[in-house]
Amino acid sequence: MKSPCNQICQIDRPTGFCTGCGRTLDEIAEWPKASRERKLRILAELAHRIAVVSNVSPPAV
Repeated sequence: MKSPCNQICQIDRPTGFCTGCGRTLDEIAEWPKASRERKLRILAELAHRIAVVSNVSPPAV
């Protein structure tokens, strides 16, 4: 499964989320060895996280 990295790598200190992809440093490090199920769980959170670090309303769940 392709990484969600988009080469905009900057960690938002208050949230700990990357402003480019929305993952935490731990999730970024874990990605290459994570199971498909784990990757899907991470991916499911990213839109909400990007909205948080972008200071916009998160998408409805």
